[in-house]
Formats: sequence, C-alpha cells, structure tokens
Amino acid sequence: MENSALHIYKAIGAVQNVISNAQTLDEAIQGCLKTIVENAGADSAALWYADKAGDGTLHPYFWIGPVDLTRRAHVPGDGAVGRVFESQKTERIFEFDALQDVETAIDFKGMEVASMVCVPFSSNTSNIGTIQFVNTPESGPFTDEGADVMEIMAMMAAIALEENESLAEPWQPGEVVMELRDITREFQNGDVVTKVLKGVNLDVYEGEFLVLLGESGCGKSTLLNIIGGMDSATSGTFHYLGKDLSSASQDELTDFRRDNIGFIFQSYNLMPNLTALQNLKLIAELVKEPMDADEALEIVGLEERKKNYPSQMSGGQQQRVSIARALVKNPKIITPLPSRSSRSWKRSSRPARPWSW
Repeated sequence: MENSALHIYKAIGAVQNVISNAQTLDEAIQGCLKTIVENAGADSAALWYADKAGDGTLHPYFWIGPVDLTRRAHVPGDGAVGRVFESQKTERIFEFDALQDVETAIDFKGMEVASMVCVPFSSNTSNIGTIQFVNTPESGPFTDEGADVMEIMAMMAAIALEENESLAEPWQPGEVVMELRDITREFQNGDVVTKVLKGVNLDVYEGEFLVLLGESGCGKSTLLNIIGGMDSATSGTFHYLGKDLSSASQDELTDFRRDNIGFIFQSYNLMPNLTALQNLKLIAELVKEPMDADEALEIVGLEERKKNYPSQMSGGQQQRVSIARALVKNPKIITPLPSRSSRSWKRSSRPARPWSW
C-alpha cells in the first residue's frame, strides 16, 4: 500500500504541476488528461463535458486514441458516460463480456474494448463532465489501483481548475468540407515501392483549425498535397463538399485548386519582380470573389510594406505576404505546402486533431 500511496501522491503532484504551468484553460485540461492517462496506465481516454447552456448533453472536449469522437454525444443518465455524470459514481468495468451490454463501448467502434473505467470530472461545487478510460496499453484489464489513480487525479484536477474561467462553449462541427477514406499513396523508384500513406481516414469540418503532427518523413506533406489537389492518391476516395475528386482530371484539379484552396508555401514562392501588393492582386484577378488586397496585407500587419519587393523584406515578412496571398482568394481551405525543390517524397500521417499534443 505504501507504493500505491506514493504513486497516487506523485500523480496528483504531476497534475498540479501541469495546471500551474498552463497558459490557457484548454492547455490545462488537455495536459491533465494526458498526465492522468500516463499515470493510470490507460491506452485511450476521453473527457466528456456537459453543455450547461443547452440541454446538458455531454460532448467530447479532448480525447486520446485512434477513434474520432467529434460528432459523438451522451445524454445524462444514458450509457456509462451519462450514468456516471448523473450519479457522480465511478463505473469500473474490467471484463470484456460485461462491456457488451454497455452502450458507451460503441464510442470506440473500430478498436476492441477490453476494459473501461468512467469517473466523474467534478469539483466540490461543479459537475463538469465525465472522463472515460479505455484499455491498458497491453489491452489487458484495468486494476482497482489504476482506477483509484484515475478517480483521485480527476477529482484533484477538477478542484484545481475550479477557480479558472468556465469552459468555453462547445464547438459544434459544421458541414464536412472534405472527406478522405482509406487513402493510400505509393511511390515507385525502379523495383522499389515505398508506401507512404496506408489507409488514412479524415473528415475536415467547416470552421475547424486542424493540425497534422508527426515525425519527419511520416507523410504529412503527401496528405496535404492530396488535400490541396497537387497530387492524387494511389487508392481511396476524396470528396470535397460532396463532390468526388478521387479520379479528377488535371483540368478539374486545377479548377479545384484555383477556386477553393489557399496555399502557403514554405519557400514563399513570391514573384520577385512584383511588390507585395502586386503579388496579391495577381492572384485576386484569378478568382471570382477575392478579398481586397490591401485588407489582406493589413490582416498580416504589412500594409506599410505593400510597395516593397520580396528582396526588400525579411524572410518572416515574405512569409506573411504568402499568408496574405492565400487569404486574398477567400478560400474554403488554407493549407501549408513544402517547397517543391526540397520535398523528399516521404510524406502524411493521421491528423492530430485532439489525438496528439
């Protein structure tokens, strides 16, 4: 028991340290969940919070794992997540067979759920939501000691956050702008075939700020090139606003890029013989409803440099002109792209939406 108590003590200290060093409430909550997962020995987890401004429905605030929970929700009292929120009592389900009757298990459809623990995320005065833990890293059952750590750390995190600002309004995803299913990309060099993308599934929602996070060479840029219409997948489907672009011709991809995508290139790709303003106006002439070029430069703080040529600006200023050039198109999607001269044809991974940090 001494070792168990010491473990819990260190775990609580780790949570308090995360909160004290966080700059924002989002950072504090995400850091807390990650720390609890690491200390409690869980493989996947989700923080469900109650929409106090609406009907109290529990929405995913932050999650760790391989399943996209964006459009999932729980009604208080229904399923393990809803029951724990309403009763404020932890549910520990360690056996696989017992999970077959638990509605919450469908949230992690696509992965085998061997065991699950749901704990209240509440302080002394406020019921914030429920934290759901699924599976150990070895896919074995949780232990009572691990569940104790989850419960105590969740309670301490909620208390430590109590005096902070209230949670932001839940993000309600808009329409699906882009839908990628089972995307693969292979590159052949002689007899050698390199598989870069191996079945990527991704939905991009209207109004979403999405980050791709991964080590060098994992394929991030390959996926961005496919999303931007600069490259085509080897297999899989790619829909944009419901239109299938999986087998689009080069002319169709050109129209798609021109009318819908704003590119920010790593190497800027500005026209050297045009001023910053002229670089923007050149692009504005190619699209149907452009933003005012002067307004776009003002947004990036370069209105006073609009008559400067790229050679008269620093690298950071040239990058801001590149950003303004993407904005002036009024695109549906803005995406960064690497320099064509430096790409290595090793590119894209799963999106990092809340799964990575």
